[in-house]
Amino acid sequence: MGRVTERRKVLRIRDGVVSTRPDTLVAEEPLEIRLNGKPLAITMRTPGDDFALAAGFLVSEGVLGRADELTNIVYCAGATVDGSNTYNIVDVRTAPGLVMPDITLERNVYTTSSCGLCGKASLDAVRTTARWTIHDTPPVRLEPELLARLPDRLRAAQQVFDRTGGLHAAALFTEEGELVDVREDVGRHNAVDKLVGRALQNGTLPLSRTVLLVSGRASFELAQKAVMAGIPVLAAVSAPSSLAVDLAAETGLTLVGFLRGSSMNVYAGEHRIALQAAAAQG
Repeated sequence: MGRVTERRKVLRIRDGVVSTRPDTLVAEEPLEIRLNGKPLAITMRTPGDDFALAAGFLVSEGVLGRADELTNIVYCAGATVDGSNTYNIVDVRTAPGLVMPDITLERNVYTTSSCGLCGKASLDAVRTTARWTIHDTPPVRLEPELLARLPDRLRAAQQVFDRTGGLHAAALFTEEGELVDVREDVGRHNAVDKLVGRALQNGTLPLSRTVLLVSGRASFELAQKAVMAGIPVLAAVSAPSSLAVDLAAETGLTLVGFLRGSSMNVYAGEHRIALQAAAAQG
């Protein structure tokens, strides 16, 4: 298995003093995802939780929605000239008879750690492939004070970030603010896929009463992944994109950005935020 971190020599300059030392860096390697033997996508990721990452990716693509639709996931041997296993290719086998959405397996999608499936997705694509509508009845209701505490809880759970400073993270919380799971990766979208994939494997999809918190910004793709997993609330410590806001407004997703300290912006789904309590304290 690939390592989560690697050591590299670095020239260090501090207050004019020059020295050399080893530094701990987050590992980044390509992962090819195959579906029933056919190449589907390549993503740059931090090794670890690769099976969950692949499963979560296929949830966001509308291929999987239940644990019994997944037969198994294996690493592919013979990935190199000498036949050794690099642990950078996984093959996802689905249950016989599972109807596949129109995802064009021959497209050879390439994703990056920064933007995921750049330009690939659209509002129409999400609308046609989503397994569930966002259905939290009664609606999840979140106090702003509860949301404000979540980034610190996420940061405290980022073990690899403490050693490298080079990872994004995604975390699932209950509506009461309890941490359910946290994953780290060089790509935000990969971290989310790892969370969703683990939920699929555990049989807990849709995640209808949870909050997804991501480090950094909230792109369209992250909003898409939240919707496809049935998550009603997506919060980010930085800004959302315009298309992420459009998708949230159309699907009923609550989208919170710039979640820093006691401040936040609510871009869509305001009905899940306890605004009266916030106004009373203001």
